[in-house]
Amino acid sequence: MKIFKSEKKEKTKTDGPKKILIINTGSASKKYSVFEGGKKIYNAHFEMENGVYIVTEKIGEASEKSPISRRVFERSIERVLGGLINKKIIASKEGIDAAGIRIVAPGQYFLTHRIIDKEFLKMAKLALEKVPLHLGPALEEIKMFKKTFGDDVVMIGVSDSVFHNTIPAKAKLYAIPIQDSRDLGLQKFGYHGISIQSVISQAEKILGALPAKVVVCHIGGGVSVTAVKDGKSMDTSMGFTPLDGLVMATRVGEIDPGAVIYLADKLGMRMSKLEEYFNEKCGLLGLSGKSGDVRDLIEAEKTGDKDSSLALDIYAERLKKYIGSMSAVLGGIDLLIFAGTVGERSFIMRGRICEGLQFLGIDLDMELNNKSEGVEVELSAPGSKTKILVVKTDEMEEIAKSVEGIL
Repeated sequence: MKIFKSEKKEKTKTDGPKKILIINTGSASKKYSVFEGGKKIYNAHFEMENGVYIVTEKIGEASEKSPISRRVFERSIERVLGGLINKKIIASKEGIDAAGIRIVAPGQYFLTHRIIDKEFLKMAKLALEKVPLHLGPALEEIKMFKKTFGDDVVMIGVSDSVFHNTIPAKAKLYAIPIQDSRDLGLQKFGYHGISIQSVISQAEKILGALPAKVVVCHIGGGVSVTAVKDGKSMDTSMGFTPLDGLVMATRVGEIDPGAVIYLADKLGMRMSKLEEYFNEKCGLLGLSGKSGDVRDLIEAEKTGDKDSSLALDIYAERLKKYIGSMSAVLGGIDLLIFAGTVGERSFIMRGRICEGLQFLGIDLDMELNNKSEGVEVELSAPGSKTKILVVKTDEMEEIAKSVEGIL
């Protein structure tokens, strides 16, 4: 894989193991880790819990949770720097040698990891109109990082799409005039690549060798299913943007283009408002009318809430469909991997998703599944032709590996 670097010679420290700050931003949360010599030595997670902004900092096994203001959340990088100095991980901001940040953006330019320089920021601003709700937080974070740490610290944009660079043209092109695809760079790019690379590596360690035909279900706030053959991505459910494919927490997933035109007309929405609608008001939240959180909907379903139950049924049904289609792409399936928050923790949803997939050789050990929550475990029933694994993804570690490789 080529790594494109700026012509400008970057300043890096060469004495001793480098301390690398890893950043992963979302619309509602931010994660930071510091790695030294390949080992994670600090972690901070900024999020909202029960209507209150909080930060959870972890060093080794010690964990500390604190309430914070919205201003601190918005300027979280400053809080991280202060925390690193107070906990004597670094003496000053000069103690950070380099940084890496997850980048979600369509376009050939972003199908590789890149040093963030003037050219990168220029290209990112052009991509911003395509995925403002995904790329916007990362660009704000880059701005805050450079303001806090200065321009001398090397910062790497780690692409969330690199893993999908192997998807063949027959799987990534849309059926629009081919010249439009070429002129506009309009094709499937796929996302969750950092997470998928992480769980594929973990699965290989767990099993000793990676089977040839693997389907990975990353199920969290965002949801994707990916076909992996001999360790390479062959197809994935997300498309030009992360909106396509599965029903997600608040994202619409696949929808008839004619329905998009109809909605725009009947609701009187401009494109920017329609994009917000599809990203933030649809998915499980839209279907249930209550929440985009699977846990909330499971509880509501227990009380007889029919819309919550319907939302979960649609969610599971769409996942089944994509597991089947990705198995067809691979010509069979040797291993099914569940990852992401829901994939790891919700035995209820894993059971619903796997129900009826025995024809693919997917036979879940229900007893083991029902007592497995938040752990890495093999859930295949005895005699199942397809192995079923729950694997914990570590995007921060995967980003760190990419940054260390470049440095």
